[in-house]
Amino acid sequence: MALPACAARALGPPLQPEREAPARTTCPRRHSRVEAELAASRPGSVAASVRAGPPRGVSRGFNSQPLLDEPLKASSSLAGAARAPLFALLARGRRRRMHDLRRRWDLGSLCRALLTRGLAALGHSLKHVLGAIFSKIFGPLASVGNMDEKSNKLLLALVMLFLFAVIVLQYVCPGTECQLLRLQAFSSPMPDPYRSEDESSARFVPRYNFSRGDLLRKVDFDIKGDDLIVFLHIQKTGGTTFGRHLVRNIQLEQPCECRVGQKKCTCHRPGKRETWLFSRFSTGWSCGLHADWTELTSCVPAVVDGKRDARLRPSRNFHYITILRDPVSRYLSEWRHVQRGATWKASLHVCDGRPPTSEELPSCYTGDDWSGCPLKEFMDCPYNLANNRQVRMLSDLTLVGCYNLSVMPEKQRNKVLLESAKSNLKHMAFFGLTEFQRKTQYLFEKTFNMNFISPFTQYNTTRASSVEINEEIQKRIEGLNFLDMELYSYAKDLFLQRYQFMRQKEHQEARRKRQEQRKFLKGRFLQTHFQSQSQGQSQNPSQNPSPTPNLNANQNVTQNLIPNLIQNLTQSSGQNPSPKENRESQKQNPGQEQSDGNTSNGTHDYIGSVEKWR
Repeated sequence: MALPACAARALGPPLQPEREAPARTTCPRRHSRVEAELAASRPGSVAASVRAGPPRGVSRGFNSQPLLDEPLKASSSLAGAARAPLFALLARGRRRRMHDLRRRWDLGSLCRALLTRGLAALGHSLKHVLGAIFSKIFGPLASVGNMDEKSNKLLLALVMLFLFAVIVLQYVCPGTECQLLRLQAFSSPMPDPYRSEDESSARFVPRYNFSRGDLLRKVDFDIKGDDLIVFLHIQKTGGTTFGRHLVRNIQLEQPCECRVGQKKCTCHRPGKRETWLFSRFSTGWSCGLHADWTELTSCVPAVVDGKRDARLRPSRNFHYITILRDPVSRYLSEWRHVQRGATWKASLHVCDGRPPTSEELPSCYTGDDWSGCPLKEFMDCPYNLANNRQVRMLSDLTLVGCYNLSVMPEKQRNKVLLESAKSNLKHMAFFGLTEFQRKTQYLFEKTFNMNFISPFTQYNTTRASSVEINEEIQKRIEGLNFLDMELYSYAKDLFLQRYQFMRQKEHQEARRKRQEQRKFLKGRFLQTHFQSQSQGQSQNPSQNPSPTPNLNANQNVTQNLIPNLIQNLTQSSGQNPSPKENRESQKQNPGQEQSDGNTSNGTHDYIGSVEKWR
């Protein structure tokens, strides 16, 4: 540090320091002032306490000035007096930063110490608990010998490893989703995927008598032709889920094109720019929002072939399908949907060429919607279309004068509507039930000969199931939907009878095919065996003087070889040629069969026949 100009002129050459004293390069006055500032910067010093002021509760007197102000008054240099407060401020700021850093470090070390001690206490407690458990478990073994420290550590490590594995397993494989945790997979075979899905008795007792034609529903649907599938979507029956299955989950030669962000998909026939499906997700609400049977039967032909000349319209087959649901659950689900603001104002309700008037179909609410309505108000409205909605949407309303209630008495009107809904439902190409998703999938695949990619999922928890109602309210809902209750009972009986009939027919067909395969195999094998034996006798007449073969031996050989041949047929089916190739080879080489008279040719012919049957 350079000396000030005043000190250099006054002192002249620098003074030589003493041996035991530290070297000073500043003037005495400034050096004393610097020492005073350094002393004040040290925490706990007297100067710092004097500068800080008197203790708490003691007033500062008239002459009680800090002692460190005296060197400042004795200073004759203006620059030194100006630099002294700056130096003091810098030292105090650095001291404050160092103090904050030390305090933060102390807090972190304190947290680490507390955490370490807490873990140590927890381990100590766990050790005592495990020791008590081990003493209870391994008490009888105490007479054999005490467990040393290494064995205790080993057992502790095993227990901790087991607990860690359990925690990891719960994260990786939670709940019932893990197939490894299902003990039924080890104790019993795979259950039938078409078992009773509503947790009722697996044995079904039919109540109605249906003919074979009513139960056997097999539609010759030609997707490359002009036939059309029409989906009648009833509100709150799971129709949205089923409609998505139709456009996204069917194995087709030309699948539907579904783009992200668009509700409708393009479902064209192979090689044509024409749709094969009339539904919400393919053509939209072309006949109105949730159009019923009366609207669809009069609207769909006009929408599909409206732009063509009447003479050029093809003769189409319209295959109607729908989904039904338990009336109480459907009613509660619709009420919850209306509570959230649904109105279905876009529904046209066209019947006999015109929509209903406001007198024929009054509204149950006065505002924009009916959101937030309680269940009692929902049930009290006599014009609520939610009452017996499934019967109304499946029946022909022209038979009862559409929405004009004055055409016939109410009792007669209800009877006509119910019979019309039952008849239309029975003659539909297909209908499913929301409570039987897998059976619905099975019947659709057997009816239209179209397979789904992934199986349907049965959801037992819905918005309707979350509504808790007492027995009185349930009986009132059933009374408001008494037509739907009878229709659903009829539909459920017909649905389950169709399912059982189709399953039995499938099993009988498989059994008949196996019997025919065995008969054909046995006859062909006996034929080839006797031909080879007769050829062997004709070639060696001296060795076989007896003209009649040993029939008992042949029968024993046949009984032993037929089961083995049947078992190995399926394994060699992929390597055998077709019957057409066998006939061509026989024509080219007529003496081949005589020279190679063994069971291989018979096996090839049989496999070819099996492939033809398949």
